[in-house]
Amino acid sequence: MDALTPPWEARRETLVRVEAETDWSYGTDPSKRPIEKHIRHGVINLDKHRGPTSHEVAATVKNMLGISLAGHGGTLEE
Repeated sequence: MDALTPPWEARRETLVRVEAETDWSYGTDPSKRPIEKHIRHGVINLDKHRGPTSHEVAATVKNMLGISLAGHGGTLEE
């Protein structure tokens, strides 16, 4: 029976693709992207404290950013 190698001792390689092309007809350079697109297609990683409901937090985020749509994925409760 072969002994298993622990993850911290496993040999790993990082592969980097040196040559790549981007077709800008499918998007924009992130550094030149307008804030509206960041908000529209973005994700906010939020650590909600005990108290307000998930719905209340989503409503607060909508009000803070001045947007009409916001929601949450899953529960934000402990």
